[in-house]
Amino acid sequence: MAQQGHSAACCTVPPAVVGDYKAKGDYFDLDGMQVYTTGPSTATSAIFIIYDIFGYSPQALQGADILAHADKNHQYQVFMPDFFLGKPLPLSVFPPDTEEKKKQFGNFFAGPADRPKNAEKVHKLVGKLREKYPGVEKWACLGMCWGGKIVSLTSQSGTPWTASAEVHPALVDPNDAKGIKIPLCMLASGDENSEDVKKFKENLSVDNHVETFGDQVHGWMAAR
Repeated sequence: MAQQGHSAACCTVPPAVVGDYKAKGDYFDLDGMQVYTTGPSTATSAIFIIYDIFGYSPQALQGADILAHADKNHQYQVFMPDFFLGKPLPLSVFPPDTEEKKKQFGNFFAGPADRPKNAEKVHKLVGKLREKYPGVEKWACLGMCWGGKIVSLTSQSGTPWTASAEVHPALVDPNDAKGIKIPLCMLASGDENSEDVKKFKENLSVDNHVETFGDQVHGWMAAR
């Protein structure tokens, strides 16, 4: 059974083991939180990335670099804050197949990964980033797995985003879709609950693209 409402795959599929990736960006401190940034400083559009429960995985950093530089005609400044302050969910917890591991898993989602508290952090962080980077005119957001849920919560009334996207999102709740106020893209894997994804799309009243990649596992665009 999935823990904390997450998909079974989120709770059982470990992150991939990959070779070292040399990130193209840099890190800076923002009010006590480390932020990875990549992309040209002249770009007037930015992407705010909310990673998955494994934090700064090589795949997440590489994805940020790709988004920043892939389109030479429309490049982006990309910012990925370290919400877990250097302490993502330990790999040793996977899979959470003992009572102790289940306890650690639950404590992590009730603590560092608490969803409402992190949604509040997002608004504060974006405000500080706007002050630091006044040349950025538009902000979009991308969330992976756990981060996808934060995207849903921060795309409601008062959102700082022009558009948002969530990939292999955790905790897909069709009720969240009813309050989303901006164009949204959802790319689900074959491991997400198909009925929840379908109802989520039906409840959206904004421009959207919702697609399921049935041959992909949960986390395929992040740490897995």
